[in-house]
Amino acid sequence: MKIINFCSYFLFSIFIFLNPIFNYSQDSPNIIFLIGDGMGLTQISAGMYANGNSIALEEFEYIGLSKTTSSNSFVTDSAASGTAMSSGEKTLNKVLGINSKNVTLKSILEICQDEGYKTALVATSSIVHATPASFYAKVISRYKYEDIALQFSNHSVDFFVGGGKNYFDKRTDGKNLIKEMDSYTFVKSIEEYNVSKDSKIGFFTYDLEPPSILEYRKYPLDQLTKITLSKLNSSKAPFFIMIEGSQIDWGGHDNDLNYVTTEFIEFNSAIQAALDFAKKDGNTLVVVTADHETGGLALTGGRISQNKVSGRFATKGHSATMVPVFSYGPNSEAFKGIYENTEIFKKLKSTLDIK
Repeated sequence: MKIINFCSYFLFSIFIFLNPIFNYSQDSPNIIFLIGDGMGLTQISAGMYANGNSIALEEFEYIGLSKTTSSNSFVTDSAASGTAMSSGEKTLNKVLGINSKNVTLKSILEICQDEGYKTALVATSSIVHATPASFYAKVISRYKYEDIALQFSNHSVDFFVGGGKNYFDKRTDGKNLIKEMDSYTFVKSIEEYNVSKDSKIGFFTYDLEPPSILEYRKYPLDQLTKITLSKLNSSKAPFFIMIEGSQIDWGGHDNDLNYVTTEFIEFNSAIQAALDFAKKDGNTLVVVTADHETGGLALTGGRISQNKVSGRFATKGHSATMVPVFSYGPNSEAFKGIYENTEIFKKLKSTLDIK
């Protein structure tokens, strides 16, 4: 009997060693966090009118407002705002993952990883651009793309989709980070991405920054969203995913309303895909917001019969206006009200059912 008990204890110990105990429970919710870069209320309105006066955001349960200021400016940038939302502390403009006291921060994605969640990043920019990078990078300048790529190569995101391949394999230091990222399967097309059954997949959509939809960008964001959600959902573990509609912002910087609306309409399709998943799943929080507004856009007219809207921009930069936050699913009521963008991190974290 003692031998049997010893063997049982030994086998149990081996099982525990090989299978780490994660803190999530079977009821831990998934989190889908969608960021429309530069997407203020006016950009949403313009996209809605251009889309036949209907958008997925109308189906969300709660709406709040986020104050987007950085630690040193009323007008934030994507690095400071991304850090605030992902890690819960204000920082200086251009800084990623480090607060104003020079302390490195842990992002909501990294916290989820520690708890055994599957994770993913999907963007219509490069994967080293400020918003996606705010979930993993710790650098004093968002423009240190090769440093950001090096940090990402040592990260453990399960699935990622975005441009920026050259920062990994055509570097000034001669390193080929893609070869060093040997735990990943790298795919070269959306078809390969869709059919791959591997547990860690990287999909570089472009060598540098992807083009706009108006310039015939490949790989629709809603399709990438559906494929990635399917992959995440194939695991028994809960998941966290950040999806960015990156180029709404770029249209604002260009003061090009057609650029803004076409990018928003694609982003809206990704929102719809996320919302459809959440409705079917029943245990998924979906949060949609922006890091800031871009362009100081005002809508001044248009033609209803043609779904065409006109407007004027006040700046080629960002503005300090608050941005809306939409939420659906578990803990969605926490996102109503008016609050600092750092509260988004805290509200996301409070959603995690951690033992």
